[in-house]
Order: sequence, then C-alpha cells, then structure tokens
Amino acid sequence: MKGDILIADDEHEIRESLYYVLEEESFRCSTAKNGEEAIEKIREGSFDIVITDLKMPQYDGLEVTDQVNRYAPDTLVMIITAYATVDTAVQALRKGASDYLLKPLDLDEVTVRVNQLMERKSLMQENKYLREQIDKDFNFNHIIGESEAMKEVYDMIERVSQAQTTVLISGKTGTGKELVARAIHKNSPRSDNPFFAINCGATPEDLFASELFGHKKGAFTGASEDKEGVFVAANGGTLFLDEVGEIPLKVQVDLLRVLQEREVKPLGANFTKSFDTRIVAATNRNLYQEVEDGNFREDLYYRLNVVELPLPSLKERRHDIPLLAQHFIEKYNQKVNRSVQGVDSEAMRLMMAYEWKGEVRELENVVERALLLGDSEYVQPEDLPPYIRDTQPAPEHDLNAESLNEAVQSFEKHHIKNILRRTDGNRSEAARLLNIDPSTLYRKMEKLGIQQEEQ
Repeated sequence: MKGDILIADDEHEIRESLYYVLEEESFRCSTAKNGEEAIEKIREGSFDIVITDLKMPQYDGLEVTDQVNRYAPDTLVMIITAYATVDTAVQALRKGASDYLLKPLDLDEVTVRVNQLMERKSLMQENKYLREQIDKDFNFNHIIGESEAMKEVYDMIERVSQAQTTVLISGKTGTGKELVARAIHKNSPRSDNPFFAINCGATPEDLFASELFGHKKGAFTGASEDKEGVFVAANGGTLFLDEVGEIPLKVQVDLLRVLQEREVKPLGANFTKSFDTRIVAATNRNLYQEVEDGNFREDLYYRLNVVELPLPSLKERRHDIPLLAQHFIEKYNQKVNRSVQGVDSEAMRLMMAYEWKGEVRELENVVERALLLGDSEYVQPEDLPPYIRDTQPAPEHDLNAESLNEAVQSFEKHHIKNILRRTDGNRSEAARLLNIDPSTLYRKMEKLGIQQEEQ
C-alpha cells in the first residue's frame, strides 16, 4: 500500500468515487460523512493524507484542518470545495492545508495531486529522520567526555553558539574539530539553515577560489556551468573552514576582503553577491607561529581568531578514554553485528597507558578493529594492535591496580606530579596548565597523596 487516506465529504457519491479511484491507486482509504466523524477518526487513527470538503455539517473543512494540526501534525490536508473564492483558498492554506481542489472533481487530477502529496510526505519523513540523526550526532550534549578539560569545551560551545562571532577551533588532528563546529551550529539560532564544511587541506590550490567564491560558466577551462561558492551556499547558516592554515597566501588576500565586506565576486563575474554566513574555522597548526614565519597573513589571523576554542588532546583528558571506548563499542556493535559489552580491565589498562598520537580518531579505529577481530563479550588485550599491547607504562603507573578507577587515579597522580615539576612547584601555574581551578588542584593533591616535597 502507498499510504492511508481519510476522505471526508457529506456527499455520498463523491466519497465513494474518491474511495474507489484511490483504492485502485493502491491507497488504503477510510471515509467520514461529516466533519465530526472525520475529527473522531483523526484522533483515533493515523493517516498520511486527509481529503476534506470545505462545507460540511457540524464541523467544516477548516475545523477539520485545525484538528489535524493539533492531533496529527505530520498529516497533509487537501481541501475540496464547490464554493471557491480567493479568500477561502488563502484561509485554507493559512490554516495549514497542503492543497486545494475545485468541484466538480477531475478524478485523474485528484490521483496526480494525491501522489504528489505522498511524495512530499515521504520527503518530509526522510528530512525529519536525517534531522534527528544530525541532532543525535552533533548536539554538544552528545560529545563524549566528562573530564574538566571537556567541561570547559562544553561551556565555550554554549557561550559562542548564541553569538555571530567568528570562532577559531584549535587542536590536533583527530580531536573532533568538525564535531564541535557542528555542535556550535546546531545550538545556534542558525540551526535550521545550512551547515557547509570545506577541508582547506584537501582542496587543490587552483580550485580554492572557485570552491570558496564560486564561478561563472566559462571562467576557466572546465567551468562548464555556473557554480555557487560555499559562502553563498551557506547563506543564513554556518560555514566551517577546516585546516584554514592550509589556504594559499594569494587566496588569503581575497578571503580577508570577503570576510570584511561580507560579499563575494564569483570568478568570471562582473557582480558581487552578499551573504549572511557565520564563519567557524579550525586548524591543527599554531597559526600565530605561521604568521611569524610569514606563511599566514596577520590581518586574516586576527579576523578569524576573534574567539579561540582550544580542544584538549586525549593525553589531557585520559579520564575520558573509558567513556569514549564504550561509546565507540555501542556505535560499532550495530555496524558489525556484535554485542560486545565493554573492555576487559587489562585491555583498558593498556589503552590508558598508550599515548594516542592519532587522538580520538585513532581510539575509534582501534575499537572498531577490536570488534571486527575479537570474539569475546569484552574487548581483550589480544584484540588490540601489537603496538598497544607492547606499550610500556611509566614505572609510577600502577597498572596492577584491580579496578579501573585505581588505574585512572594512578595516571592522574603521575600527570599532576609531572606538571608540578615543570612549574617548579608553582601550583597556580600548574592549575592553569591543567585547565582546572587551583582549589581543584589542591583537593586532587590531597586525595591522591601528592606531598609538597614530591614537587
């Protein structure tokens, strides 16, 4: 069956004609002889489309439309009437009707219009599903991590999301910069508008200007049609410029002008296009050092770096490794048809000891590999790559601890002592480097038994 349709009309002949024709088109149909019966069926059942006469006893088609909006907002309404005026048509559409047909009905036209509504309904459902998936994946409440460093990231996302300010996300490759950019977009007033991402590090130099600003047909060899650049394509939404430090110097000049003027000139055009697009940039480089070295324009750097949002490396948030591992287990259980429950304590101790130079992305790959190759209910040490199994933890790491909590505390103690040594015992400076309040550092030192003389 194509879908479920309710036909409401006080004329028996029209009800039966529509019922017969639409059943022949493989729709499942129900009928109602007046507005009251239609509303009762709408409240009790589930319909893809309601076809309702405008003038009926007790409740008219506009009131039926009101009840559809209230009880079944995903249902589409088609109004049919012999009393058509511009005012009634406008009123019906304002009430939420999706289509409007005049009597006497052309049954062939009815079937065409109903099929068009069903296509629209299917598209709406698909868009709703995709939006739910995006919300699930990119709402910042679903970014994994409970460490102090990640709590600061959450706070920053919440603060900058509501502004229009340009944000520069900095962090090593694999720390989740695009995920944070999407979270900023999804929690902003622009969330219903487009999000476009362009990887500047993967864009050929001779195509940069075309990708960013667009081009007219014939602007260069291979430009067979007009193309809209990402600044205009993301109008009303957010443009994410990933690895912005890779943009060639000659393009940086044009980019600066575009950011200042808020308009672009497509290649080969003699006109400009304005845009209202929020810019979120990201880099794995030290852009300030790139400016010092002459590889990045200073004026562009300050234009992009209005607010910097640094992402911590996995080394700085080891507490989150168990959470991340469990998250990826749940993710890949579905994809590889497994039902792994978690990570064995010995395997987790090895994962906690490993340096993770590839950051969270490497951790995800390792978990996926473990689920593909393992056959136990829990990830075992032998499911991990050899280079992780061969990890030699520092002597101070108590990897013989029975519980995961003890192992985590051992790492935490070792890391805090190293930072205190680097700062010559300056607790305020150590707290700054650890991204925690000094009072939090004092409590941790007391809890972990770190004495003054150990510094």
